[in-house]
Amino acid sequence: MNESSSVDVIFSAGHQQVVFCADEPSGLKAIIAIHSTALGPALGGTRFYPYPDQAAALTDVLRLSRAMSYKNSLAGLDLGGGKAVIIGDPSRDKTEQLLRAYGRFVESLAGRYITACDVGTYTPDMDVIGRETSYVSARSVEHGGAGDSAGLTAVGVFQGMRASAQHVWGTASLIGRRVAVAGVGKVGRHLVDHLVADGASAVITDLDQAAVDRVRTTHPLVDVAPDTAALLAQDLDIYAPCALGGALDDPTIATLSARIVCGGANNQLAHPGIGKALADRGILYAPDYLVNAGGVIQCENEVGGYPADRARAMTERIFDTTLRVFALAEADGVPPVVAADRLAERRIASVGRLTAIRLPGSRAPS
Repeated sequence: MNESSSVDVIFSAGHQQVVFCADEPSGLKAIIAIHSTALGPALGGTRFYPYPDQAAALTDVLRLSRAMSYKNSLAGLDLGGGKAVIIGDPSRDKTEQLLRAYGRFVESLAGRYITACDVGTYTPDMDVIGRETSYVSARSVEHGGAGDSAGLTAVGVFQGMRASAQHVWGTASLIGRRVAVAGVGKVGRHLVDHLVADGASAVITDLDQAAVDRVRTTHPLVDVAPDTAALLAQDLDIYAPCALGGALDDPTIATLSARIVCGGANNQLAHPGIGKALADRGILYAPDYLVNAGGVIQCENEVGGYPADRARAMTERIFDTTLRVFALAEADGVPPVVAADRLAERRIASVGRLTAIRLPGSRAPS
């Protein structure tokens, strides 16, 4: 992708600001994308991933940041949507120097963007970034934060799954249901805890054998599939994609036996038409940015000293919001992902307009 086509992609995506960050001494190559600040500062995690090229990184960060606007809106937060990607292999390229250089770029945005953990970044990384900027969340308890948000994210996914079961089968209980979890790293392994506790039969897979072993140590009766294809070949009630995006493509949904798809991964739909294709096959899709909002809820609460009970209660309300989305989808005759978009957009428009009301002492727009 050349420079002019990159600019065209950015403008067509409708983002407020996209920042390309480079620091040669540390090897930092990053992109920060701010989709919207209509509801407040843009909050979204930093993904550290070995993208094949800058074009792939740009495409991912634009999609992820847009989803964050919708996620934060549906969660009822006064936060806009943003995301960042660092291009590189975190196992090889991640250094204190690089993370601190990245933190300085975050600081240069003066609070328009607040970062947190994502794929390839963890709470200790946020502590390092926090040495250069105050606009960082998901920090360790020792540094005034609430720690990694994967646990609360899993709570939200589980509540979305219960709401999906309520809608399909008339009961929120997952007892006896066969649930496939693809990816048992940060969020997926916590989700398995909830599934087993609720009486579900879980089958898992992950590219990282160590991740599988950790789950099996805790839950030795959980079944393991060698890969995602073998996982999906089983007779399933629920499929939970919890790894990277694009898990739901045309070949996958053509053979999927599950009645429900509800997982923690971001950007699960490989293309916009997948939502309708799932609905046409009678598969209920719980929009990922609706059910995996527990992490951003924790990050928002962290700003005020992290009242854990409040964050947990807000996350458990994902159950009610999911049912509301399904009801709207049925009423409007649209797939759930379209209904979720509409709910998010309504709040962004209605609450976001309040910025036009001048407050005492505020300056008129220049």
